[in-house]
Amino acid sequence: MLYGTALGVTALLAFGVTGAASAYTRLQGNIRSVDVTELLGENRPTPSAAPDPDDPNAGRALNILLIGSDVREGENAEIGGEVEGMRSDTTIVMHVSADRSRVELVSIPRDTLVDIPACNRSDGTASRSQRGQFNAAFSIGSESGQVSDAAVCTIATVEENTGVFIDDYVVIDFAGFIRMIDALGGVPMCIPNDMSSPKAGLELTAGNHVLDGSTALAFARARTGTGVGDGSDTDRLGRQQQLLAATVQTVQSKNLLTDVPQLLSFLNAATSSITASPNLASIPNMTGLAFSLRATLGGNIAFMTVPFATAPSDPNRVVMTDEADLLWSNMSADLPLVAEPPATPDPASTPDPAATPDPAVTTPPVEAAPPTPGKDPITADDVSTVCG
Repeated sequence: MLYGTALGVTALLAFGVTGAASAYTRLQGNIRSVDVTELLGENRPTPSAAPDPDDPNAGRALNILLIGSDVREGENAEIGGEVEGMRSDTTIVMHVSADRSRVELVSIPRDTLVDIPACNRSDGTASRSQRGQFNAAFSIGSESGQVSDAAVCTIATVEENTGVFIDDYVVIDFAGFIRMIDALGGVPMCIPNDMSSPKAGLELTAGNHVLDGSTALAFARARTGTGVGDGSDTDRLGRQQQLLAATVQTVQSKNLLTDVPQLLSFLNAATSSITASPNLASIPNMTGLAFSLRATLGGNIAFMTVPFATAPSDPNRVVMTDEADLLWSNMSADLPLVAEPPATPDPASTPDPAATPDPAVTTPPVEAAPPTPGKDPITADDVSTVCG
């Protein structure tokens, strides 16, 4: 969401910012774009609709895979410590409804046991199909050394296990996340209890805080320590969703378009350390998408975790449940993932029981997938950024 919002305002630079042409060119050049369609092959789920060549995002639902990478080299090694290889710390499927009335973000626990299909890589090699932990897919794809190949294997694994067609992807690393949060001036949050996680570099006291980029990353990554939950990845996901919701609130509260220096700083951060599919790497395309979402960005955004249960084969792993199947089916059909509260009937409009229904008119039932047990979906409005 943060990335899309950032790109959505970039085109406005062309109409009122001194030096806009050079700024636009620099921002567009920041994004690393890789088309992975050919590597994914033809045996994929059916997309929601064929894109319009003149406006690829118009009139169709979009499923965007958001991947947080813990690649540990260069600048990222200084942040998280040098570790060989790449892994995905966070993976979220973001669904944007065709009518642009809903944005739903579904986290997939990294410890989920899944079928990982054979994955093609850009160097001509391919992995074998296997059963394994979900975040292994990113690592398997990255054996070529290319982030885009890691994204290919993650996309293929999501599609294999959900039946949901992934239209686009974005990969962001530690450094990019930190820069984006810092460019916003931090994210205000209410911390309910003292938190200490030496491994993640997190030390927070209970109370009101404005998390800078480094602290926000530590807050999102912490699994071990005191006050950070039970140590599981699934428990950590709830904290990550709260942070994302608070970040959405922060973006909504900032009048970035009137503060050109902060706007340029934010956009430069948002477009750096990013690898994305061509559609999301095109600032004009993202401008149209963000413009169509301008009303939604103020409200109907829900964060949730895919329904899961402990894996029968391993108490330290989880598996997706039958309720997850329903969630993914609804996403593919562009139906709401969370049931809306029933409307209070209007007595004046109550139908006459004696009336004969029109047999030619039928309304198929719409069943919303339930949330993960004990973890209701949250929205930006649900997150209190101020204690008390």
